[in-house]
Amino acid sequence: MATEGPTPMERFIWGIIPENPVYRQLLGMCPTLAVTGSMKAGMTMAAAAAFVLICANVLVSLIRGLLKPHLRILVFVLTIATFVTIADRLLAAFMYDMSKELGPYIPLIIVNCLIISRCEVCSSKQGLAPSIFDALGQSLGFAVALASMATVRELLATGSWFGIPLFWEGTDGEAYRWVLMALPPGAFFTLGILLGVVNWLGEKFSRKGGQRAGQPETAEA
Repeated sequence: MATEGPTPMERFIWGIIPENPVYRQLLGMCPTLAVTGSMKAGMTMAAAAAFVLICANVLVSLIRGLLKPHLRILVFVLTIATFVTIADRLLAAFMYDMSKELGPYIPLIIVNCLIISRCEVCSSKQGLAPSIFDALGQSLGFAVALASMATVRELLATGSWFGIPLFWEGTDGEAYRWVLMALPPGAFFTLGILLGVVNWLGEKFSRKGGQRAGQPETAEA
């Protein structure tokens, strides 16, 4: 029997912004910092993580009645490792250059706290529908976070987006580049700025919501 908990739609919506894995939960920091130098790499990582998260959530939800408390983490890791291996081999077969560019970060999805936490928090406790929608919401939230960081870094580092030159070409035909943004310090700098923006917006909307909730109702004439 599925335990009481958030509805599938609530799981989906929460994963995008209110419980965004990067900007709210600070999970998956390693790939977030390492692969967001370009949109192509960032979106490939987001797609691989989404595939693993959705498959792992579905399988764990289906076998949740068989899980033993002292073995559940081991089962989670083995399940995740299976789908990570599939994703890694598919990527190497059909996108070899991108597989080489991402290097060890695809196999490291095995120990990504985002996926393990969703298995523990949602799919091991709720039914199939909430688990699927939770995985979809968290995957979309993760993709949004990677896309926002990769957009800022790629634009500032190369003046391009998805490898397409957009602006900052000098009179000599050379594009102006802020090389720092393509390096690890640029990743930390971008993450810090975007985290600050997201937190500021969250507090702003929370205050507005509180003010509305505190306003007395006007009597009808």
